[in-house]
Amino acid sequence: MCRRAMLVFVVLALPIAANADSSRVAVDVGHTLAEPGASSARGRSEFDFNRELAGQLLVALQARGVAAREINSSGTIGSLVERPAQAHGSDFFISIHHDSIAAEYLQPWDWDGSETSYTTLKRGFGIFVSRRNPALGASLRCASAMGATLRRAGFEPTPWHARKHQPADAGNGVWYYDNLVVLHNSTFPAVLFEAGVIKHREEELELLDPERQARMADALATGIAGCLAVREKSARE
Repeated sequence: MCRRAMLVFVVLALPIAANADSSRVAVDVGHTLAEPGASSARGRSEFDFNRELAGQLLVALQARGVAAREINSSGTIGSLVERPAQAHGSDFFISIHHDSIAAEYLQPWDWDGSETSYTTLKRGFGIFVSRRNPALGASLRCASAMGATLRRAGFEPTPWHARKHQPADAGNGVWYYDNLVVLHNSTFPAVLFEAGVIKHREEELELLDPERQARMADALATGIAGCLAVREKSARE
């Protein structure tokens, strides 16, 4: 069994991270009110999706005894550099996003009297790490743990990112994206999470479902808490 597979097995074997209560997780809401990111197939802003899932993740982490705080819940932090700066002192940083697709892969359709666009080609989650982050090893271990727990919960990663990004742990939906500002400006483990493709009409409806949001947040929190517990145990030893 490879070292990463052994780590993921250990993480998944931890029901709740009993030793993670001293860990601090910064949950960043991607984009802003002024620049809300992608628009969904039905015209909803990515920022609204991001804020909802970030709120669910905050609750799920706190339920596991993990001290967590939200960054940019007001949608007013325009600077990408400011986000990891506000997370100073955290043990882990996760930026919540929802995905789209390039314009050439979109098809037009009419939704509620407005012309918008959608795709049938891409759906599923993705997790990104940066090799410019000084804590790359820990970032990758936590990203793999998150991807593994998401898959165990029934969520599927998208293979679409292989077109542009090198795999870090493709089986668990983890890819290298070295120039993401929020990741390479973090001095602690950091990942960017794309929850799904809001331009995919069916997946958009799934991503809007509060119960599904809670299940996804629960899987993310399980992976993060377990990874932090393993790190803390290793530090003590």
